[in-house]
Amino acid sequence: MTDLMTTQAGDPGAFRDFDLSRVPSPCFVVDAAAVERNLKILKDVSDRSGAKVLAALKAFSMFSLAPLVRQYLPGTCASGIYEARLAREEYGGEVATFCAGYKDSDIDEIIALSDHVIFNSPAQKDRFLAKCQAAGVQVGLRINPEISVGEVAKYDPSAPCSRLGTPISQLTPAAMRGVDGIHIHTLCEQGIDPLLRVWSGVEFKLQRYFKDLKWLNLGGGHHITRADYDRDVLIHLLKDIRSKYALDVIIEPGEAVALDAGILVGEVLDVAENAMPIAITDISATCHMPDVIEAPYRPALMDEAAAGTTYRLGGPSCLAGDVIGDYTWAQPLSIGQRFAFLDQAHYSMVKTNTFNGVPLPTIALWHSDSDDLRIVKSFSYQDFKGRLS
Repeated sequence: MTDLMTTQAGDPGAFRDFDLSRVPSPCFVVDAAAVERNLKILKDVSDRSGAKVLAALKAFSMFSLAPLVRQYLPGTCASGIYEARLAREEYGGEVATFCAGYKDSDIDEIIALSDHVIFNSPAQKDRFLAKCQAAGVQVGLRINPEISVGEVAKYDPSAPCSRLGTPISQLTPAAMRGVDGIHIHTLCEQGIDPLLRVWSGVEFKLQRYFKDLKWLNLGGGHHITRADYDRDVLIHLLKDIRSKYALDVIIEPGEAVALDAGILVGEVLDVAENAMPIAITDISATCHMPDVIEAPYRPALMDEAAAGTTYRLGGPSCLAGDVIGDYTWAQPLSIGQRFAFLDQAHYSMVKTNTFNGVPLPTIALWHSDSDDLRIVKSFSYQDFKGRLS
């Protein structure tokens, strides 16, 4: 995610004109037009570079938009058996699956669902290599480049003692036996410069293996659809790798698919005072935006005022730390008042939970060009109870 306690840029775009009272609260509202704009950019990168762009479901798996995604991207990447199943059932196309550890009971289905199965270690690769080869599924090995470019340690796959990927210093011909492709994922919502640093640090070390490989997967975390991302440099890099080493090159953007394409609508439930104004809302950081606590980060509030009354916004759960942050309104808040956080389509939606029995947000799909709005999914008590025993 972003640096400690910074605010995501979050472009309101067409959402500034969206009437927040049109949906129940809390509610994720995703703009299909904004998603399509992002997809067009990603397809342009693919067309101009010759690289394959797969959508990372771990960041955005709103499968009601799968038909739209299919128009622009040739497939998806999954992070385990359920995402692989969703990818095959709803998105079609190519499915590349990576998991830090595969279970014996899952591997046959994983192989059946996937075109590429990417392993975290040579040991797991060796255990399941014969099954993959018998099924005609390509085998990948995730590499830890041992070059740390992450801005937040817990989101940095190359942090010291990382569990993700085989350290490049441990790579041997034996470790690469039967491997069709290398997977390198080190970025998290970053621009082109960190990718260039990683590539310059690993290219020479990996050259000896390229002649025996079919593809190179540079993972996700590329903020390609951000306005200031230098896509021309990315395209040049991807083309250079393809031409120099005769490899298929793959990237797996996730947040870039849904960047600035969704909001989370909330409502003020109560206002109190404790050394500063406190507002209790029906949006819970721990249940609806876990990265606020995990990273932490401060989500951008749509139309936050530069001056006025600053409130500490908190959720309805019993967790003392269920605090979203401090935000300023030009006028005092009132009970029932609606508000919205920006850039909440990616990661927030896929991480929601029902701790304390807090209801899950409704999911709505809006099209800013036509103003069409429909409720895609509403959740009930049964969704909470169904997870328990």
